[in-house]
Amino acid sequence: MTGSTVSRRAFGKFLRQIRLDAGKAALAAGLRIEVSKQTLLRLEDGIPTKIATSQLRDLLAFYEVGPEVEAEALNLWEEVREQAKAQQQQGNSKGFWRPYSDQYEAHFPHYLRLESAADRVVTHQLVLMPGLLQTPDYRRGVIHIEEPDISAVDLERRIELTARRQQRLDDPCFRLDALLSEAILRHRPAAGAVVAEQLRSLAEATERPNVTIRVIPFEAGPHPGLTTQSFTLLEFPRLDSGLVEPPVVYVEGGNSVGVYHERGDIVAKYGWTISALAAVALSEEGTRDLMLHCAKEFEA
Repeated sequence: MTGSTVSRRAFGKFLRQIRLDAGKAALAAGLRIEVSKQTLLRLEDGIPTKIATSQLRDLLAFYEVGPEVEAEALNLWEEVREQAKAQQQQGNSKGFWRPYSDQYEAHFPHYLRLESAADRVVTHQLVLMPGLLQTPDYRRGVIHIEEPDISAVDLERRIELTARRQQRLDDPCFRLDALLSEAILRHRPAAGAVVAEQLRSLAEATERPNVTIRVIPFEAGPHPGLTTQSFTLLEFPRLDSGLVEPPVVYVEGGNSVGVYHERGDIVAKYGWTISALAAVALSEEGTRDLMLHCAKEFEA
Protein backbone atom coordinates (compact mmCIF):
# COMPACT_ATOMS: atom_id res chain seq x y z
CA MET A 1 0.00 0.00 0.00
CA THR A 2 1.40 3.39 -0.95
CA GLY A 3 -1.15 5.76 0.57
CA SER A 4 -1.61 7.00 4.09
CA THR A 5 -4.70 5.49 5.73
CA VAL A 6 -6.54 6.29 8.92
CA SER A 7 -5.18 3.19 10.68
CA ARG A 8 -1.65 3.88 9.49
CA ARG A 9 -1.78 7.47 10.70
CA ALA A 10 -3.20 6.38 14.05
CA PHE A 11 -0.41 3.83 14.42
CA GLY A 12 2.20 6.47 13.55
CA LYS A 13 0.86 8.92 16.11
CA PHE A 14 0.83 6.22 18.78
CA LEU A 15 4.40 5.19 17.96
CA ARG A 16 5.63 8.79 18.05
CA GLN A 17 4.07 9.36 21.47
CA ILE A 18 5.78 6.24 22.78
CA ARG A 19 9.14 7.54 21.55
CA LEU A 20 8.60 10.96 23.07
CA ASP A 21 7.51 9.45 26.39
CA ALA A 22 10.66 7.33 26.34
CA GLY A 23 12.80 10.41 25.70
CA LYS A 24 14.42 8.91 22.61
CA ALA A 25 15.58 10.89 19.58
CA ALA A 26 14.37 9.88 16.12
CA LEU A 27 17.96 9.46 14.92
CA ALA A 28 18.83 7.03 17.72
CA ALA A 29 15.60 5.10 17.24
CA GLY A 30 16.22 4.78 13.53
CA LEU A 31 19.76 3.53 14.07
CA ARG A 32 18.45 0.92 16.49
CA ILE A 33 16.40 -0.73 13.74
CA GLU A 34 18.84 0.17 10.92
CA VAL A 35 16.75 2.78 9.14
CA SER A 36 17.34 6.48 8.62
CA LYS A 37 15.88 9.20 10.82
CA GLN A 38 13.74 10.29 7.85
CA THR A 39 12.33 6.77 7.47
CA LEU A 40 11.36 6.64 11.13
CA LEU A 41 9.68 10.05 10.93
CA ARG A 42 7.79 8.92 7.80
CA LEU A 43 6.56 5.93 9.77
CA GLU A 44 5.37 8.23 12.57
CA ASP A 45 3.67 10.52 10.04
CA GLY A 46 1.57 7.64 8.76
CA ILE A 47 3.38 7.42 5.43
CA PRO A 48 3.89 3.86 4.13
CA THR A 49 7.31 2.62 5.19
CA LYS A 50 8.91 -0.76 4.68
CA ILE A 51 9.69 -2.17 8.12
CA ALA A 52 9.29 -5.69 9.45
CA THR A 53 7.37 -6.70 12.54
CA SER A 54 10.67 -7.84 14.05
CA GLN A 55 12.02 -4.30 13.63
CA LEU A 56 8.96 -2.91 15.36
CA ARG A 57 9.51 -5.29 18.28
CA ASP A 58 13.14 -4.13 18.51
CA LEU A 59 11.98 -0.52 18.48
CA LEU A 60 9.49 -1.12 21.29
CA ALA A 61 12.21 -2.87 23.30
CA PHE A 62 14.45 0.17 22.76
CA TYR A 63 11.65 2.36 24.11
CA GLU A 64 11.37 0.01 27.13
CA VAL A 65 7.58 -0.11 26.96
CA GLY A 66 5.46 -2.29 29.19
CA PRO A 67 3.59 -5.38 27.96
CA GLU A 68 0.26 -3.55 27.60
CA VAL A 69 1.72 -0.77 25.46
CA GLU A 70 3.65 -3.30 23.39
CA ALA A 71 0.49 -5.34 22.78
CA GLU A 72 -1.46 -2.23 21.73
CA ALA A 73 1.27 -1.14 19.31
CA LEU A 74 1.47 -4.60 17.76
CA ASN A 75 -2.32 -4.77 17.43
CA LEU A 76 -2.37 -1.43 15.64
CA TRP A 77 0.45 -2.61 13.38
CA GLU A 78 -1.46 -5.78 12.55
CA GLU A 79 -4.50 -3.66 11.66
CA VAL A 80 -2.32 -1.61 9.29
CA ARG A 81 -1.02 -4.78 7.63
CA GLU A 82 -4.49 -6.30 7.29
CA GLN A 83 -5.87 -3.14 5.74
CA ALA A 84 -2.96 -3.01 3.31
CA LYS A 85 -3.56 -6.64 2.36
CA ALA A 86 -7.28 -6.03 1.80
CA GLN A 87 -6.61 -3.03 -0.42
CA GLN A 88 -4.10 -4.99 -2.47
CA GLN A 89 -6.68 -7.71 -3.04
CA GLN A 90 -9.15 -5.06 -4.16
CA GLY A 91 -6.60 -3.72 -6.63
CA ASN A 92 -6.76 -0.15 -5.37
CA SER A 93 -3.74 -0.08 -3.09
CA LYS A 94 -2.11 2.75 -5.01
CA GLY A 95 -5.10 5.07 -4.84
CA PHE A 96 -7.29 6.05 -7.79
CA TRP A 97 -5.31 9.26 -8.25
CA ARG A 98 -1.97 7.60 -9.02
CA PRO A 99 -2.48 7.35 -12.81
CA TYR A 100 -3.00 11.13 -12.84
CA SER A 101 0.22 11.98 -10.99
CA ASP A 102 1.36 14.32 -13.76
CA GLN A 103 -1.83 16.36 -13.45
CA TYR A 104 -1.65 17.73 -9.91
CA GLU A 105 0.66 19.51 -7.51
CA ALA A 106 3.02 17.48 -5.32
CA HIS A 107 1.01 18.17 -2.16
CA PHE A 108 -2.36 17.05 -3.53
CA PRO A 109 -2.05 13.25 -3.09
CA HIS A 110 -1.88 13.76 0.67
CA TYR A 111 -5.19 15.60 0.58
CA LEU A 112 -6.76 12.91 -1.62
CA ARG A 113 -5.66 10.21 0.82
CA LEU A 114 -7.31 12.09 3.67
CA GLU A 115 -10.48 12.73 1.64
CA SER A 116 -10.70 9.04 0.69
CA ALA A 117 -10.33 7.95 4.31
CA ALA A 118 -12.71 10.55 5.81
CA ASP A 119 -16.31 9.78 6.62
CA ARG A 120 -17.24 13.47 6.87
CA VAL A 121 -15.96 16.58 5.11
CA VAL A 122 -16.99 20.11 6.05
CA THR A 123 -15.80 22.73 3.60
CA HIS A 124 -16.00 26.52 3.69
CA GLN A 125 -15.39 28.10 0.31
CA LEU A 126 -15.11 31.77 -0.64
CA VAL A 127 -14.45 31.88 -4.38
CA LEU A 128 -15.17 28.64 -6.27
CA MET A 129 -17.41 25.61 -5.99
CA PRO A 130 -15.92 22.73 -3.97
CA GLY A 131 -14.20 20.18 -6.21
CA LEU A 132 -16.54 17.42 -5.03
CA LEU A 133 -19.47 19.38 -6.47
CA GLN A 134 -18.07 20.88 -9.67
CA THR A 135 -19.65 19.95 -13.01
CA PRO A 136 -17.28 18.95 -15.84
CA ASP A 137 -17.78 22.20 -17.81
CA TYR A 138 -17.39 24.35 -14.69
CA ARG A 139 -14.20 22.46 -13.88
CA ARG A 140 -12.94 23.02 -17.42
CA GLY A 141 -13.47 26.75 -16.98
CA VAL A 142 -11.50 26.81 -13.73
CA ILE A 143 -8.64 24.80 -15.26
CA HIS A 144 -8.46 27.12 -18.27
CA ILE A 145 -8.07 30.10 -15.93
CA GLU A 146 -5.12 28.43 -14.23
CA GLU A 147 -3.58 27.00 -17.41
CA PRO A 148 -4.97 28.63 -20.56
CA ASP A 149 -2.61 26.63 -22.80
CA ILE A 150 -3.36 23.20 -21.36
CA SER A 151 -3.69 20.45 -23.94
CA ALA A 152 -7.05 18.85 -24.62
CA VAL A 153 -5.73 15.49 -23.42
CA ASP A 154 -4.47 16.82 -20.09
CA LEU A 155 -7.66 18.80 -19.61
CA GLU A 156 -9.83 15.72 -19.96
CA ARG A 157 -7.59 13.70 -17.67
CA ARG A 158 -8.13 16.29 -14.95
CA ILE A 159 -11.87 16.08 -15.53
CA GLU A 160 -11.60 12.30 -15.11
CA LEU A 161 -9.75 12.77 -11.82
CA THR A 162 -12.48 15.09 -10.53
CA ALA A 163 -15.12 12.54 -11.52
CA ARG A 164 -13.25 9.83 -9.64
CA ARG A 165 -13.16 12.03 -6.54
CA GLN A 166 -16.88 12.66 -6.79
CA GLN A 167 -17.64 8.95 -6.59
CA ARG A 168 -17.08 9.43 -2.86
CA LEU A 169 -20.52 11.04 -2.71
CA ASP A 170 -22.10 7.72 -3.69
CA ASP A 171 -20.95 6.19 -0.42
CA PRO A 172 -23.84 6.42 2.10
CA CYS A 173 -21.29 6.35 4.94
CA PHE A 174 -19.69 9.54 3.67
CA ARG A 175 -21.08 13.01 4.41
CA LEU A 176 -20.34 16.39 2.82
CA ASP A 177 -21.36 19.68 4.45
CA ALA A 178 -20.60 22.78 2.38
CA LEU A 179 -20.77 26.37 3.61
CA LEU A 180 -20.43 28.65 0.61
CA SER A 181 -20.07 32.39 0.30
CA GLU A 182 -22.77 33.95 -1.87
CA ALA A 183 -19.91 35.25 -4.02
CA ILE A 184 -19.44 31.73 -5.37
CA LEU A 185 -22.93 31.85 -6.87
CA ARG A 186 -22.13 35.16 -8.57
CA HIS A 187 -18.66 34.47 -9.95
CA ARG A 188 -18.35 33.51 -13.62
CA PRO A 189 -15.31 31.25 -14.20
CA ALA A 190 -17.00 30.02 -17.37
CA ALA A 191 -19.81 31.02 -19.74
CA GLY A 192 -23.13 32.01 -18.21
CA ALA A 193 -24.84 28.83 -19.41
CA VAL A 194 -22.10 26.74 -17.77
CA VAL A 195 -22.48 28.53 -14.45
CA ALA A 196 -26.26 28.15 -14.64
CA GLU A 197 -25.83 24.41 -15.20
CA GLN A 198 -23.44 24.27 -12.24
CA LEU A 199 -25.94 26.02 -9.97
CA ARG A 200 -28.74 23.68 -10.99
CA SER A 201 -26.46 20.72 -10.39
CA LEU A 202 -25.68 22.15 -6.95
CA ALA A 203 -29.40 22.41 -6.21
CA GLU A 204 -29.85 18.78 -7.23
CA ALA A 205 -26.97 17.74 -5.00
CA THR A 206 -28.88 19.03 -1.97
CA GLU A 207 -31.38 16.22 -2.56
CA ARG A 208 -28.74 13.67 -1.61
CA PRO A 209 -29.26 12.51 1.99
CA ASN A 210 -25.53 12.78 2.70
CA VAL A 211 -24.99 16.28 1.27
CA THR A 212 -25.81 19.59 2.91
CA ILE A 213 -25.17 22.91 1.16
CA ARG A 214 -25.83 26.28 2.77
CA VAL A 215 -24.96 29.72 1.47
CA ILE A 216 -23.74 32.60 3.62
CA PRO A 217 -25.49 35.64 2.11
CA PHE A 218 -23.90 39.03 1.61
CA GLU A 219 -26.34 40.57 4.09
CA ALA A 220 -25.24 38.21 6.87
CA GLY A 221 -23.15 41.01 8.37
CA PRO A 222 -19.90 40.42 10.29
CA HIS A 223 -18.95 36.74 10.59
CA PRO A 224 -15.73 34.68 10.88
CA GLY A 225 -15.85 33.73 7.21
CA LEU A 226 -14.81 37.26 6.30
CA THR A 227 -11.46 36.85 8.02
CA THR A 228 -10.90 33.14 7.40
CA GLN A 229 -9.49 31.61 4.24
CA SER A 230 -11.25 28.77 2.48
CA PHE A 231 -10.70 25.59 4.47
CA THR A 232 -11.83 21.99 4.77
CA LEU A 233 -12.28 19.95 7.94
CA LEU A 234 -11.92 16.20 7.52
CA GLU A 235 -13.22 13.75 10.12
CA PHE A 236 -12.49 10.03 10.21
CA PRO A 237 -14.35 6.90 11.33
CA ARG A 238 -13.50 5.01 14.50
CA LEU A 239 -10.91 2.30 13.97
CA ASP A 240 -11.57 -1.37 14.69
CA SER A 241 -9.17 -1.01 17.62
CA GLY A 242 -11.49 1.61 19.12
CA LEU A 243 -9.10 4.50 18.56
CA VAL A 244 -10.40 7.66 16.94
CA GLU A 245 -8.19 9.40 14.40
CA PRO A 246 -8.13 13.15 15.17
CA PRO A 247 -9.68 15.42 12.52
CA VAL A 248 -7.51 17.41 10.13
CA VAL A 249 -8.05 20.92 8.78
CA TYR A 250 -6.71 21.82 5.35
CA VAL A 251 -6.41 25.57 4.78
CA GLU A 252 -6.14 26.61 1.16
CA GLY A 253 -3.45 29.05 0.14
CA GLY A 254 -2.24 30.72 -3.02
CA ASN A 255 -0.25 29.08 -5.82
CA SER A 256 -1.92 25.70 -5.28
CA VAL A 257 -0.44 25.13 -1.84
CA GLY A 258 -2.04 24.76 1.54
CA VAL A 259 -1.44 24.07 5.21
CA TYR A 260 -2.60 21.11 7.30
CA HIS A 261 -3.54 21.51 10.96
CA GLU A 262 -3.88 18.60 13.39
CA ARG A 263 -3.32 20.30 16.76
CA GLY A 264 -6.43 19.97 18.87
CA ASP A 265 -6.68 23.63 19.82
CA ILE A 266 -6.37 24.80 16.20
CA VAL A 267 -8.88 22.25 14.93
CA ALA A 268 -11.27 23.30 17.70
CA LYS A 269 -10.98 26.92 16.55
CA TYR A 270 -12.07 25.93 13.06
CA GLY A 271 -14.90 23.92 14.57
CA TRP A 272 -16.06 27.09 16.29
CA THR A 273 -15.81 28.95 12.99
CA ILE A 274 -18.01 26.31 11.31
CA SER A 275 -20.64 26.73 14.03
CA ALA A 276 -20.54 30.51 13.66
CA LEU A 277 -20.91 30.27 9.88
CA ALA A 278 -23.81 27.85 10.18
CA ALA A 279 -25.54 30.34 12.48
CA VAL A 280 -25.62 33.04 9.78
CA ALA A 281 -26.05 30.82 6.70
CA LEU A 282 -29.33 30.48 4.84
CA SER A 283 -31.42 27.40 5.43
CA GLU A 284 -31.09 24.54 2.96
CA GLU A 285 -34.36 25.56 1.36
CA GLY A 286 -33.33 29.22 1.22
CA THR A 287 -30.01 28.20 -0.28
CA ARG A 288 -31.70 26.12 -2.97
CA ASP A 289 -34.02 29.00 -3.86
CA LEU A 290 -31.09 31.43 -4.16
CA MET A 291 -29.09 29.01 -6.33
CA LEU A 292 -32.01 28.54 -8.73
CA HIS A 293 -32.62 32.30 -8.80
CA CYS A 294 -28.98 32.94 -9.74
CA ALA A 295 -29.17 30.20 -12.36
CA LYS A 296 -32.06 32.01 -14.05
CA GLU A 297 -30.05 35.24 -14.04
CA PHE A 298 -27.14 33.54 -15.81
CA GLU A 299 -29.52 32.05 -18.37
CA ALA A 300 -31.18 35.41 -19.13
